[in-house]
Amino acid sequence: MSDNDATDDANAGDGSEETAEPTFEAAEYADGTVTYPPHTVSPNGAERVGTVDLREYEGHVLTWTTSTATPPGVREPNTLAIVEFELGDEYDGPAVRALGQIAGREDDSGETFDVDIGDRVEPVYAGELREPGAGIREPESQAWDGFRFRPVE
Repeated sequence: MSDNDATDDANAGDGSEETAEPTFEAAEYADGTVTYPPHTVSPNGAERVGTVDLREYEGHVLTWTTSTATPPGVREPNTLAIVEFELGDEYDGPAVRALGQIAGREDDSGETFDVDIGDRVEPVYAGELREPGAGIREPESQAWDGFRFRPVE
């Protein structure tokens, strides 16, 4: 399961202008556990030995909610879900979970996909999770991209 590269940048150094999509990086540790977000050591104190790209795994919705009063620059309404990833039968560590937005429909309606507890989802990259110019922080001081969850057909 180990992937010692934090990103999958097959074009690094070859002069091409294409950039690889960022990884949805979790950390893998010497004791076999995986955590998201990644940390330097595992909850048991084991050293970090690599990364796991959660884009390669399906997850399922444990719970979800829709916020109708969102912070500046965040879409309204904003559906969020806690997703538990299925890392395969060989993985026997603690559950790997992430909190994230539900992806928008691709029909330009501005609506998000409907989800329910138990639905299978996959992470999809989003260039902007919120509007960089909104809020009190300087836009250059933060990363505005990340991952949302889309139902698997």
